[in-house]
Amino acid sequence: MSNREPHPHFVAELEDTPIQPIDRLDETEKARSTWSDAWESMRRRPAFWISAVLIFVIVVIALFPSWFTWYPPNSDCFLKNSNGPPEPGHPFGFTRQGCDVYSRTIFGTQASVTVGLLATIMVTLFGMVIGALAGYYGGWLDAVVSRVGDIFFAIPTVLGAIVLMTVLPDRSPATVAMVLALFAWPQIARIMRGSVLSASKSDYVTASIALGVSRFRILVNHVVPNAISPVIVVATVSLGTFIVAESTLSFLGIGLPPDVMSWGNDIGQARTSILSNPMVMFYPAAALSITVLSFLMLGDVVSDALDPKERARR
Repeated sequence: MSNREPHPHFVAELEDTPIQPIDRLDETEKARSTWSDAWESMRRRPAFWISAVLIFVIVVIALFPSWFTWYPPNSDCFLKNSNGPPEPGHPFGFTRQGCDVYSRTIFGTQASVTVGLLATIMVTLFGMVIGALAGYYGGWLDAVVSRVGDIFFAIPTVLGAIVLMTVLPDRSPATVAMVLALFAWPQIARIMRGSVLSASKSDYVTASIALGVSRFRILVNHVVPNAISPVIVVATVSLGTFIVAESTLSFLGIGLPPDVMSWGNDIGQARTSILSNPMVMFYPAAALSITVLSFLMLGDVVSDALDPKERARR
């Protein structure tokens, strides 16, 4: 039965049936990258635009605080205004020393955001380099980085910064940022190491090795760009965490010196007036909360946009 010839009538029908052309793919259409897909996802979410606008405003205030206030923060401090209520030109009232709360809150943005930004840059760069090298080359380098990272992981960031700041004579924003980065880099390094280990098993890495490309060039040109997404997400969230850490150190009196205006210093100085005038503490604390919330919101949006599972659903 299987060797019989097909019926002549059936063959004639096949010959008379027109062949439909197969649609060809548009060769000029380029495949979208991970970041293009992430941008398409983020720009459709209101949380992204709300957090982006808030962060933009905060950064502008930190760069140009004099644009947003009428009075210098420490030039018009009079004891007759101590814990005074709001009045025209002074919408937030006065501190116990008679200084304008609004002006101090505006100028305090600069130091707090500077520390958070510097600490994030230091942690991200150092953690990325160490984690990428350890994950890609492995061996004794990976063992050393892992063990050193475990040691720093055992020390809470704020607790380690408290101990170290008590013995350092310099308490500038750069010093505070470096101390925080010293105890926070293992998280980024560990995430980068795991991401590099995963990316190193990809087909494009195998193909590059077969073509004779050097290992370092493969790491820089192929592995790191495809492994950096989780680090960007963590760095975005960490910026808000470092701002809180700086405020905590300043609140305890071992962060930025009292003559440097920051939200942590203002919150710490307002402790003596919290019963008589709680709004003196409320405004810098509200500015701190809004800033941290903005970076956390942005981090959540970026995390969802770069999540492979979320990308597969789109």
